[in-house]
Amino acid sequence: MKWVSVVLNIPLNNVYTYLVPPKEEETSLFGKRVVVPFGKMEKTGFVIEELDKIEENDYEIKPIKRVIDKEAVFTKELIELAEWMTHMYLSSVGVNLSLMIPSGRRESEYSAFDSISSFSPVEKLTDEQSRALSILREKKDEAVYLFGVTGSGKSEVYLRRAEDVIKEGKQVLYLVPEITLTHQLRGEVYNRFNKRVAILHSSLTPSQRLKEWMRIINGEVDIVIGARSSVFAPCPNLGLIVLDEEHETSYKSGSTPRYSARQVAQYRAGKLGVQLIMGSATPSMEAWRLMKSQKITSIVMKNRIGEARYPRIKVVNMVGEERNISQSLEEEIRYALSQKRGVILFLNRRGFSYGYVCKSCGHILQCPNCSVSLTYHKKDMRLVCHTCGYSSPLIKTCPVCNSRDLVPSGFGTEMAEEEVRLLFPNSRIERLDTDSIKGDKEKTAQILKEFKEGKIDILLGTQMIAKGLNFPLVSLVGILNADSSLSLPDFRAGERTFSLLYQVSGRAGRYRDDGRVVIQTMHPLAKAIVCVAENRLEDFYDSELSERRETLFPPYTRLINLTIRSKSEEKARDSAEALGCCAEKLALNNEDIEIFSPSPCLIEKQAQQWRYHVLLRSTKISALLSFTSKLLSSFKVPSGAHLEVDVDPISML
Repeated sequence: MKWVSVVLNIPLNNVYTYLVPPKEEETSLFGKRVVVPFGKMEKTGFVIEELDKIEENDYEIKPIKRVIDKEAVFTKELIELAEWMTHMYLSSVGVNLSLMIPSGRRESEYSAFDSISSFSPVEKLTDEQSRALSILREKKDEAVYLFGVTGSGKSEVYLRRAEDVIKEGKQVLYLVPEITLTHQLRGEVYNRFNKRVAILHSSLTPSQRLKEWMRIINGEVDIVIGARSSVFAPCPNLGLIVLDEEHETSYKSGSTPRYSARQVAQYRAGKLGVQLIMGSATPSMEAWRLMKSQKITSIVMKNRIGEARYPRIKVVNMVGEERNISQSLEEEIRYALSQKRGVILFLNRRGFSYGYVCKSCGHILQCPNCSVSLTYHKKDMRLVCHTCGYSSPLIKTCPVCNSRDLVPSGFGTEMAEEEVRLLFPNSRIERLDTDSIKGDKEKTAQILKEFKEGKIDILLGTQMIAKGLNFPLVSLVGILNADSSLSLPDFRAGERTFSLLYQVSGRAGRYRDDGRVVIQTMHPLAKAIVCVAENRLEDFYDSELSERRETLFPPYTRLINLTIRSKSEEKARDSAEALGCCAEKLALNNEDIEIFSPSPCLIEKQAQQWRYHVLLRSTKISALLSFTSKLLSSFKVPSGAHLEVDVDPISML
C-alpha cells in the first residue's frame, strides 16, 4: 500500500494523509493535483510527499478520488517557496500552492500596453550601458539595482545579461508590472530568443497558461516574461531574475495571500544563489535605503540615449484659475502642435467629475455600498462608484433637501477632453482610459499606433498612459492635476506622487532635447512637485528617508495591517476592538511590538462591507511575524466577520 501527504486550498495549515488507489501505485504522484474527499465535500489537493508507511491510527484513511494531472505541475522548490510564504505572509501552504498553479484567477491589469519598448537587439551600446553590463557580469551571483533615468536604455542591458545566462544553459525570469503584447512585440521576443519563450499575460485562458507552465517545467523555455504571479514560474534551471520597474505597486497582491513579487523574487534568488537585477528610474524607498547603505550594489545610469535630455519643466499654480487647462499649458500645446509634435495630457481621474454636490445643502452623493463619492459620467448620464462598480442614473434632486441645484465637483478625463476639444477644434484628439476603451485591447493598440505615427495630435488619459509609452514625436506632457495622489492620508503619498510625476515627465522628449512638461497644481511648493520640477531626485529621497526615520515608518520599521470586515458595522467595530485588546495583552512583555488602536479604515465601507483595522509596527520583522502568528492563533474571528492579514502594506486605504 502507498499513501500521500496532501495540502488543500483552505486557510488551515494542515497536512492530510490519503490512500493511493491501486491503479496509481506504480506512478509518482508528487507535485500533482488530486481530487480528495474532505468531510462531505470533494476538494482539489496538492501532493507534497509520497509515503511507504504511516503511523498506526484508529481512524479510516480515505482514498484519493481522482488524479488530475498526468505530469507534476509543481516542484520541490515551489513547495519550499510555499512554506516560506506561510511564515512570511501568514497564509497556508495549500493556499500558497493554489495561488501559484495556473487557474481561472486573473491578475488585475495594470496598463493596456507593453511595458517594454522593444525586444529588437541594439547594435551598439552606450558607454553607460556597456559599463552596466560589465558590472552585472562581475556580480553574477548577487542582487544588483540598475538605477537609470527614463530613456537610458535599461531594458537592453537586462536583455543582454539574459542572453549571457541563456548561453550558459540556464533560464531567465523577466518580470514587468503588466504586459499586454502587440503582435509586433511578440514577434521581436520570439526572434530574439529563438522561440524558446513563455509569455504569461492576462489574456491567456487557464488552459493556455497551464500549457505554458508545462513548457517551463519541462525545460522547453529559456526566458519567461510576465507580470506579478510569474514570479512563481517553475523554472527547473533558473539562472537570473529581472524585476523591471521595481517601484511599481502592482507587484503587491491585493488579495490573500498579499505577497510582494519583489520579496518573493529576492527570496528565490537568494535561496538558489542566482543573480537578481532590479531596476527603475524611481526606486521604492526600501530599495533606495538598501542602495544608500550599500547592502545592494547599485549601477547608476544618468543619461538618456542619443540627444535626449531631461525635459524643461514649468509648474503652474492653479489657485484662482477658472479653467482646467491653464493659459500657460494652452500656449505650450499650441506651440507643440505648430511644430507637428505630439502632446500627452495626463489626469489620474476618470469620468466627467469625481463628485456630484448639492449647492443648497452641501451634500455629496455617495455610493450606497462604499464610503466614497460617486463619479459623474456625462456621456452615459450616470453616477458610478470606481471602488465597487455601483452605477445609477443621474439624480435630479438632492436626497437630503430635495433641491434641484446639483452640480459636478472636480474634473476627470471626460471633462478635460470636452475642454480640450473646444480649445483645439482642428486637432485630432483621443482619450485613453478604462471607460473609453471598455476592455477593447485592439482599440487601445490602434490608438497607440496612430499616436506613434502622428495621426493623433493629443492623447489624453489616466495612469494607462503614464508609463511604458516611448514615442519619438512627443515633445510636451501636461499634468492636469498633480495633487490627486498628494492629498491622500497615507505616509507613502509623497513618494507615490513624486514617482508618478517623474515617470510621466519622462514621456517627453525621449529622443531629442526639446521635451517640455507643464505641471498644474494647487500646491506648487510641495516637496514632491518642486523636486520633480528641478530634477532633484536624490534630494527628495534623502529628505523622505529622514522624515520616515523620524516618524518610524518603513523602511525603518515594518508594518502588519489586520483588517476586519463585516456587513454589520457594529460587528466589524467590536471585532476589531476585541482583536486590539487581545494584541495588547500579548504585547505586555514585548517591547519590540507597537500596537495602534483599532480604528475605521480610510475607506470605511467598501462593497457593503464595513472595515476596521489594527496596525502593528516593529523594527524587527521576525518579532512582528512571530507576534502576529501567536495573535491569530489566540483570537477567534466571530461568525459573520472576516480577517485579512497584510504584511508590509503598500496602501492604508
